[in-house]
Amino acid sequence: MYDIIEHTADLGIRVTAPSLAGLLAEAARGLTAVIAGDAEQIRPTAAETFVVTGTDPAWLLCDWATEVLAAFELRRMLFREFDVTVDDTGLRATARGERYDSARHVLAHEVKAVTQHELLVRETATGWEAFFIVDI
Repeated sequence: MYDIIEHTADLGIRVTAPSLAGLLAEAARGLTAVIAGDAEQIRPTAAETFVVTGTDPAWLLCDWATEVLAAFELRRMLFREFDVTVDDTGLRATARGERYDSARHVLAHEVKAVTQHELLVRETATGWEAFFIVDI
């Protein structure tokens, strides 16, 4: 589950999930919601694989979200489904979606960057929670 939170000139994304892998998948869904609004408009017709190295959960989230944003900025890819696995070297993910089509996709926000400001990832008694801010 994710919530979008207004934060000055930015938007914050709060994420919860039972596992770290689930948290990272939800973070990508939250970022997609900021960029594209309704993810239902994205067809999962193409797949891309991502590998992000690192062991610190907060930096893993920041680097992963930055990769998802870069896929949109550089290749105009919008993703709707995320299968994420985490091991002791980092994460591996398959993201499914399609290339942005201005005739079919309505974008919600222009995201300039995933920031480190107030970046938080922690394990809780019921799973994992995170908070990160995107510059819009």
